[in-house]
Amino acid sequence: MKKEILAHFGIFYTIRDLFTGRKKLRDCFATGPLDITFLTLVIALLAIGIVMMFSASYINAWYDSSPAVDNDPYYYVKNQILFAVIGVALMIAVSFVNPSIFRDASGFIMLVSLLLLVYVLINPYVIPGKEEFKRWMWLPGIGSFQPSEIAKLAIVMFLAFSMERHHKLIEKHWWMIAPYIAVVGIVCLLVYKENHVSGTLLILGIGVATIYFGGVRIHWAVYALGIVAVVIAAIWFVTNADDILKGYASERIRIWLKLLTGEELTAAETRGSGWQSLQSLYAIGSGGIFGLGFGNSKQKHMYLPEPQNDFVFAVVCEELGFVRAILIVALFVLLVARGFIIGLRARTRYEAMVAMGISFQVGLQAALNIAVVTATVPNTGISLPFFSYGGTSLVMLLLEMGIVLSISRNSERKKK
Repeated sequence: MKKEILAHFGIFYTIRDLFTGRKKLRDCFATGPLDITFLTLVIALLAIGIVMMFSASYINAWYDSSPAVDNDPYYYVKNQILFAVIGVALMIAVSFVNPSIFRDASGFIMLVSLLLLVYVLINPYVIPGKEEFKRWMWLPGIGSFQPSEIAKLAIVMFLAFSMERHHKLIEKHWWMIAPYIAVVGIVCLLVYKENHVSGTLLILGIGVATIYFGGVRIHWAVYALGIVAVVIAAIWFVTNADDILKGYASERIRIWLKLLTGEELTAAETRGSGWQSLQSLYAIGSGGIFGLGFGNSKQKHMYLPEPQNDFVFAVVCEELGFVRAILIVALFVLLVARGFIIGLRARTRYEAMVAMGISFQVGLQAALNIAVVTATVPNTGISLPFFSYGGTSLVMLLLEMGIVLSISRNSERKKK
């Protein structure tokens, strides 16, 4: 058991071997060509995202007289560009690292992620107006940071590493997936305790998908999901929904059901819980086929709350219109598809699972955000990758893109 646990912390052996000369420094670098198609898609989404985030944010920043913003219309875009530059530099640097280093570091990153998730529950950084949330911690020189951002990557890396080691047993025995479901459940529970329902759902989806990518038979996965669904349903029916969903989330679901069924909202709901969803739908509807033109959104003029964050895609639809919005969605689809291709060409099971897990994360997060903006699902507060404002989340996202590029350098390319 001790040997098995230590195997998950191979990064320490790698460091030891480098210092003792057993491992050469050049072995830590990936030397093959990176996937230009994937890189181009990342840069395209990043560039479009920064431009549209600026268009969505400058009015809100202009009227924000808080000490941090100080009525500076360029506040958000300046910060986003700074973190984008840092993120791109980190992405390129990470793309040169041999994927075996990430494999060796998987257990350590998972341990750090769990410790940070526990720490933020004990000593959270409280943002004024959001005192009930325990999602953030303060990092000197960086600012507020959500440990759940690391957890999304850690769960993929850890599952990939462990399931690669035991893939033969996993393919034969259905009960072998139980420990991995338990790991995902523990991470989800910690994130849920942060009062972060959307993050919990996102990590649950990423974890389940990564377990499936690990070689679990499809009918076993269906059985496991069925059991989870039954447990959730049982808890739901025997417990007060407000206790499970922290009140605000259940209210959002109730508003969403009204919108879905066409039931008229009350005046209080229109001005309260339903305001953001309604303004988002107004923005999308007013954009029409070809949009109002770049910078001409009306809903961002203090109607749509914080349009630079979760609802930036509503401004995209209003200014660029349906056609261009669909093209942006197509870029996300192409990015995810290319990530899966990189995974299918990977040399090892670990690399394949990580490439597909990270790509799935981007696709799932984008799909959920767009679904929220269009009121297809309840308002869950999920950001749109590359578009929503958030420095540390953008840097983490670009770091993940660097890992996929690193795997592409090490891939088995088809002979021409």
